[in-house]
Amino acid sequence: MKSFLSFTWEVAKIVIVALAIVLPIRYFIFQPFIVKGQSMEPNFQEGNYLIIDELSYRLRSPQRGEVVVFKYPYNPSQRYIKRIIGLPGETLEIRDEKVAIFDSDANEMILQENTYLPPGDTTLGNLRLTLKENEYFVLGDNRLSSSDSRSWGVLPREKIIGRVLFRLWPPAEATEINLPAY
Repeated sequence: MKSFLSFTWEVAKIVIVALAIVLPIRYFIFQPFIVKGQSMEPNFQEGNYLIIDELSYRLRSPQRGEVVVFKYPYNPSQRYIKRIIGLPGETLEIRDEKVAIFDSDANEMILQENTYLPPGDTTLGNLRLTLKENEYFVLGDNRLSSSDSRSWGVLPREKIIGRVLFRLWPPAEATEINLPAY
């Protein structure tokens, strides 16, 4: 009987130590996410298993080009995945199927998105807006099949869960997710 209690206590200690290590990592540093839908094709497919970095944005601001997972502003129980295009303080304009960004000095930059969008993909829409503090403009990579900032507005910073760090599934496509060159 004594050996059974000793064994049980040893197993309980292992479980407690494992939980003390795993739970903080899972809830405060990294989080899994499974892609649903076509809005980020061809870069992310339905069923891709991603690891989300929740720590970075506690230490720095999101950057243009990062792929983020966030709580959908009109239904926080839903999680969306999109790419950050516009940053706080910038004026963003979609015209002639291109995205133009103006900084605070009115310098214009046309996004060169050919490093992550398929040839011939266009950004439909006709809008111009200025982002306030803690507001981001996000777009799906599959511009023709994406519900994004063009339809539901800007993304508040507090809705961002984290940035996509790794794709783990499928194994043949496992990789670290890097910023595109603009």
